[in-house]
Amino acid sequence: MGVPALFRWLSKKYPKIVSSVVEEAEEEVPGESVKFPVDITTPNPNGVEFDNLYLDMNGIVHPCTHPEGKPAPETEEEMMLEVFKYTNRVVNMIRPRKLLFMAIDGVAPRAKMNQQRSRRFRSAQEAIDKAEARRLAVAEWEAMGKVISDEEKNKEAWDSNAITPGTPFMDLLASSLRYWVVQKMNTDPGWKDVCPSLELFNVSLISFSASSDYLRR
Repeated sequence: MGVPALFRWLSKKYPKIVSSVVEEAEEEVPGESVKFPVDITTPNPNGVEFDNLYLDMNGIVHPCTHPEGKPAPETEEEMMLEVFKYTNRVVNMIRPRKLLFMAIDGVAPRAKMNQQRSRRFRSAQEAIDKAEARRLAVAEWEAMGKVISDEEKNKEAWDSNAITPGTPFMDLLASSLRYWVVQKMNTDPGWKDVCPSLELFNVSLISFSASSDYLRR
C-alpha cells in the first residue's frame, strides 16, 4: 500500500494480530546433499487450517532483489529463483486449501501516482549518488596500486525502479510466476487444488482497484 510504518502502527495498536508460526523443515537424506520437500497436504502443524492465502508480491520481490545483510542476486534469473523460494516458504507455512492469490502491482490510481513518481525520482537520484561514490572509490583504489578488472569497474548496480508496472522486469516476473505455478501444480500434490486457474494473474496485473474488486467478491 505504500503507507509508511503502517504495519508497525497496526501491530502496536492490535498486538494480537501477530502470532508466531511453526515452520516445518525439509527432511535431509543422511549422507546425501538431497532434501525431501515439505508435504503440505498434511495437516498444518500450527493447528489451524486456512482456506485462502493472499500475497502482495511487492513485499516479496523487494527483499528478494535487494536484500539487507547479504549479497544481492547478480542476475534477474537469480532474482526469480529467490522469489520462488520465498513464496514457496510462505505457502509451506500457511498451507492454503482453496486459493492462493498473488497480486502483482498494476497501474496505480491517479491519487497515488504523484507519491509513486516522487519516490521513484528519489530512488533514481540515490542510485546516481551511489554510482558516483563507487566510481570515486575505484579511482582511489587504482591510485593506491590495486588492480581492478574491467568487469568489476564497469559493473552497474541493479535499479530497483525496475519494480514498476510496465517494465520488462515486471513482465519477466509475471511470466516467470505463471511458469512456476504451472510447474508446482504438476509436481506438488499440495498445489493441485489451490490454484485451479491462472486468470488471477491477469486480474492482479491490471490495477489496484481490479485486485480490490476481486477480494470484495
